[in-house]
Amino acid sequence: MAFNSTKNYYEILEVSVNATTAEIKTAYRKLARKFHPDINKSPEAIEKFKEISTAYETLSNPVEREKYNILKGIFEPTQTKTSSEQAQAEYQNATKNTNSTHPQDKKDTKKQKPKKRGFDLIKFFKYLNVKFKKQKREKENKKPQKGQNITTDVTISPEEVIIGSKRIINVLTTQTCPKCHGHKFINGGKCSECNGSGEISKRKKITVTIPKGIKDGAKLRLKGEGGIGKNGGACGDLFINVKVETPTKVHFDKQNIYYDVPITPYEAALGEEIKIPTFDGTIKLKLPKNTCSGQKFRISGQGIKKNGKIGDLIITVSIEFSQDLSDDEIRLYEKLKNLSKDDVRKNLVNEN
Repeated sequence: MAFNSTKNYYEILEVSVNATTAEIKTAYRKLARKFHPDINKSPEAIEKFKEISTAYETLSNPVEREKYNILKGIFEPTQTKTSSEQAQAEYQNATKNTNSTHPQDKKDTKKQKPKKRGFDLIKFFKYLNVKFKKQKREKENKKPQKGQNITTDVTISPEEVIIGSKRIINVLTTQTCPKCHGHKFINGGKCSECNGSGEISKRKKITVTIPKGIKDGAKLRLKGEGGIGKNGGACGDLFINVKVETPTKVHFDKQNIYYDVPITPYEAALGEEIKIPTFDGTIKLKLPKNTCSGQKFRISGQGIKKNGKIGDLIITVSIEFSQDLSDDEIRLYEKLKNLSKDDVRKNLVNEN
């Protein structure tokens, strides 16, 4: 707060320099009623009201009042030491040289008159500045502080994306030490339970609901499930990063499900009806004759259900051969080779 060096705030409020906070408040209310612009319509009332308010804001605040008194050279004439006098005494005790008690020193002090040590106002202000900062830090440490946020990861399956699920996860959180109750010390020594930190680490089981249709990389927030707050502050939050397993057969795009399904050569050639396992049962798909590898089929309404809408199931077939053919199967393939007249590579560009 900036002080007006030409104004005497005590005279403005019509109180003495050793007036109590209650007396200052009473004087302010009396003058404020007298010079309030809504009541007093004189031209100088507004300026007078501003002076009264500024003086009250300074003198009603013990720290600001102390700074103002020091700046104006005002020391309250009380029998007991004020905070300003105490600070001055502390500063002088901290900076003065220790007097020697050696007999020879006593003789020297008798022979020559000791020099008066002047009061160093600049050093005194520096000392007060350090003291005020320390008091401010102590005050800040007593304020309620929110607990730390905690972040963890959870990996879910594609099935959980479609139907949703509940997961129980273990989270490492901080809690107030049950032995010292956050005071850090017991009987003058460090608390053996928390080693003087006032907190202990503890694992907590939390049930997390995985909503349907959640996307890979989504973040869930559980309010109040993070680290415990200090000085009555709120607990932190728990953030969960969701990762979806990415198998080669299934992937997602918005509310659609993409499914890679292998089929046999005869199913592709003859156009068989195949059964496809899904996450909530099976569905049937009738393949047309001469189905090609890579051909796609869309089944409406078999995707992810979310916000009243349902996506589709898009199936991509791939022709796969058995890795363990019997002799009869090999002979049949040889017969097919001899019967076939089609050149499947006829459309390739001739590079020669």
